[in-house]
Amino acid sequence: MPPTVNMGIPGASRSAVDTPVGKRVLLAEPRGYCAGVDRAVETVERALEKHGPPVYVRHEIVHNRHVVETLAKAGAVFVDETEEVPEGAIVVFSAHGVAPSVHASAAERQLQVIDATCPLVTKVHNEAKRFARDDYDILLIGHEGHEEVIGTAGEAPDHVQLVDGPAAVDRVNVRDENKVIWLSQTTLSVDETMDIVERLRQRFPKLQDPPSDDICYATQNRQVAVKAMAPECQLVIVVGSANSSNSVRLVEVALGAGSRAAHLVDCADDIDPAWLDDVTTVGVTSGASVPEILVRGVLERLAEYGYDFVQSVTTANETLVFALPREIRPARS
Repeated sequence: MPPTVNMGIPGASRSAVDTPVGKRVLLAEPRGYCAGVDRAVETVERALEKHGPPVYVRHEIVHNRHVVETLAKAGAVFVDETEEVPEGAIVVFSAHGVAPSVHASAAERQLQVIDATCPLVTKVHNEAKRFARDDYDILLIGHEGHEEVIGTAGEAPDHVQLVDGPAAVDRVNVRDENKVIWLSQTTLSVDETMDIVERLRQRFPKLQDPPSDDICYATQNRQVAVKAMAPECQLVIVVGSANSSNSVRLVEVALGAGSRAAHLVDCADDIDPAWLDDVTTVGVTSGASVPEILVRGVLERLAEYGYDFVQSVTTANETLVFALPREIRPARS
């Protein structure tokens, strides 16, 4: 493993070679904010700076309670539908994307739209439109009711069938087995998705793959890091909110990769001390919509319980940055 990193925990800066390991924390890297989440959160922050409150946001900008509450205190107003936004007001669309009908509704109300949809979600939307134009049956692997799935399906409702889990495969019907393609929600478990794809391919041997990976790089990277860490852990703590698909998947991945237990927490206060009984090695990671301050809080709480040795488990380096929506980009000097 890489050397210990100093995360502000007593003893964490000592060498991994010459320090005897007692109760330790393995810290997954990468973790936390992905490029799409960073872009979406900054979009709301800059909209508030530029226009002042209130700035309306359709649905949670990202699926994290702390982020939403922080932005709400700064003047963001979260609504379920565009009909709740006063005519002519500013509305930000969340990172999960929206269906064309939502854009049409916003235009009817003369709303000033700032679209913070993650570019990787936009890619899936464009794939759905393209294959619908070519009259394909599109099998969309994802979770029913998730905002991203609703938005993607809305691009081609007459061509998209949702495949929500392996059991749904048997219910799929297609018009032409030579013109079938699968797409997916970007935040799924890679392993579970490929299992569903294999089941679909058994039914439809000529099933086509997406032109490029639909599961986002950040989701995959965080799952790989957890897989590398989990076999050495009796417990993995995943920082993330319960409505965050990619965070929930990390719990499942940790258990599947060999950790004895794994729990999802919004913050350090959610940690149950009973989880730590007879646990010498705790793994810590966070979902792609989680600010690092929440991870630091978990590390500080673990330090209070005697975990004074923090070691990074690094499986990838992320450098991707997405440009902000043009409506709130800084003016060129």
